Amino acid sequence: MISRSTIDRVFESARVEEVIGEFVQLKKAGSNFKGLSPFTDEKSPSFMVSPVKQIWKDFSTGKGGNAISFLMEHEHFSYPEAIKWLAKKYNIEIEETEQTDEQKEQTNERESMFLVSNFAKDYFYNLMLNTNQGKAIGLSYFKERGFRDDIIKKFELGYCLDEWDNFTKAALEKGYKLKYLASTGLTIVKENKQFDRFKGRVMFPIHSMSGRILGFGGRILTADKKAAKYLNSPESDIYHKSKILYGIYQAKKEIAKQDNCFLVEGYTDVISFHQSGIENVVASSGTALTSDQIRLVNRLTKNITVLFDGDAAGIRASIRGIDLILEQGMNVKVVQFPDGEDPDSFAKSHSDSELKEYLENAAQDFINFKVSLLLKDSNNDPIKKAGVIRDIVSSISKIPDSIQREVYVQECSRVMEISERVLFSELAQLLKKEASERTKNRSYSTNVDPNEPPPEYYQEQASIEVVKGGTMSSQTINQLSILEKEIIKILVLYGNENVDFIEEIVNVDEDGKETLSARKFQNSVSSEIYLQLQDDEIEFSNTTFQDIYTEMIHQLNQSEKLEINNFINHQNSEISNIITSILMDKEDPKKQLSKWESKNIFVTSELEVLPKAVNDSIFNLRRILIDKKIEELMREVKEAKTETLDLEMIKSYTSLKMRLFKKLNRVV
Repeated sequence: MISRSTIDRVFESARVEEVIGEFVQLKKAGSNFKGLSPFTDEKSPSFMVSPVKQIWKDFSTGKGGNAISFLMEHEHFSYPEAIKWLAKKYNIEIEETEQTDEQKEQTNERESMFLVSNFAKDYFYNLMLNTNQGKAIGLSYFKERGFRDDIIKKFELGYCLDEWDNFTKAALEKGYKLKYLASTGLTIVKENKQFDRFKGRVMFPIHSMSGRILGFGGRILTADKKAAKYLNSPESDIYHKSKILYGIYQAKKEIAKQDNCFLVEGYTDVISFHQSGIENVVASSGTALTSDQIRLVNRLTKNITVLFDGDAAGIRASIRGIDLILEQGMNVKVVQFPDGEDPDSFAKSHSDSELKEYLENAAQDFINFKVSLLLKDSNNDPIKKAGVIRDIVSSISKIPDSIQREVYVQECSRVMEISERVLFSELAQLLKKEASERTKNRSYSTNVDPNEPPPEYYQEQASIEVVKGGTMSSQTINQLSILEKEIIKILVLYGNENVDFIEEIVNVDEDGKETLSARKFQNSVSSEIYLQLQDDEIEFSNTTFQDIYTEMIHQLNQSEKLEINNFINHQNSEISNIITSILMDKEDPKKQLSKWESKNIFVTSELEVLPKAVNDSIFNLRRILIDKKIEELMREVKEAKTETLDLEMIKSYTSLKMRLFKKLNRVV
């Protein structure tokens, strides 16, 4: 692991404007810098960089953070990769924390394998471009496929000579160990003989998300029927075929920018699309799509468009991948090419504009695609049609979001001309079965109708109705989140400020008559919020806000002061993004005046209204929580189907709510 001291030196040295300036053209705008968003296509700059605060904010997408988070967002680095990139830029030597001998050996093994793989990539590429055989065989093949020089360079394509050990000899002469040539699969070792795995093949290097060489794919150029047309590196400590997508390194920025990923099958499909100007494309490398591969795309976008060849049999074999995509809560569309065409051939036989137009017009949701594909075989057979419907409902059941499931049920009902009630019943049974399989230790009551869905399904459907009807439950969740964020915002911007608070005291005389008095006292904003929330034992409903608040309270207990820079540089990018957004919102021209400031010509200073802002936020939070508690009491009665109602409890909560309204100067 990278040492804490190295990370600290990186944060001290890195200048956010210098780092971002390597990727975005920045112009001075007062004390800040402005530029066009690197995440969207825009004409007016909304991307702000603050050298003073060492943070950035993209107002077009809401993203923000520090130099680390920018690299993680823009380059899709992991946290350690971003630290290493900055360390290299600022000439900082990376210190590693003490590792066990076993950890050191494992790290050295992997690094040695990466070094060998990188050497192989350069060797195959240079051999193809700079030797007679390479040009005559390897380069001519790619030229015949229509690939331009810039595309060949972009994907670092190469060629391995058709000789038994040409590459292996060259690697050994350069000092690379046979052990790592064998462990990466570049060299096959049998007894005392070594020979090149990819001899006589054109080479397709396979990159990681950050650009490191993980392995290779090699295509044979002869008509040898005994040899596989395509050959991949074997599984190793650095290459796992099921966990990588070909072209992800070259496509990652465009996938994030376009908010969509085209998924194809082969290497040349990816390369041909890039040559046609479509760069948000990756390939599963001829293997069945896996959950790990989908998760890679999910880091960049929630939208996948699966491109199928015109071969119907091949489509049926690959259709399971759609369900895997749906399971991860992603949106999936499908494009099928005409008979006899695949993405590579179609891209070559059509202009760039024709290809883009076809992809746009031919895209359909998975329901329509499955219907058109599977109904062809049903021949109006009612039994087969029922099977098609069950297949589609099975796919819908994979979707984790209940609202999205309902939308697709409605679409399936429309397309297949079958009632929603029947589809929901089938869906409920599938959900029940899946829930039972996930929790085998749980059993449903024997007197429950087997055609009835499980309790979880009713809860999910109820939540759908809550959202659709706009009832208190959905409003409560939304209002809580807004108020919790407001409290975090006050703590970030003003937590260390000392201001005068006024405490309202209720005095009761001997006759039970209440009179009010006030006590003025001074406290820090953060301490006052902490004391008030602690009195009510309030925890935030938003887990990220709760994490931020917990760390803030820990800081207060340690040093009696909030250190906001710790949150800007937080390893949790979500926390860093929230804090940065709060700090940079003041730089947004649309938000120059605080919501607490008067709209009069003579604006009241924020510090003067801070006590009221603090109290209003706490009072409002209490009010919403009281509403929530009353709602829970009412729901318990409804679910229990009993008329027993704790009226005294509800009356007490309602009375408390009235007092809060009074403090807020609101009319009920």
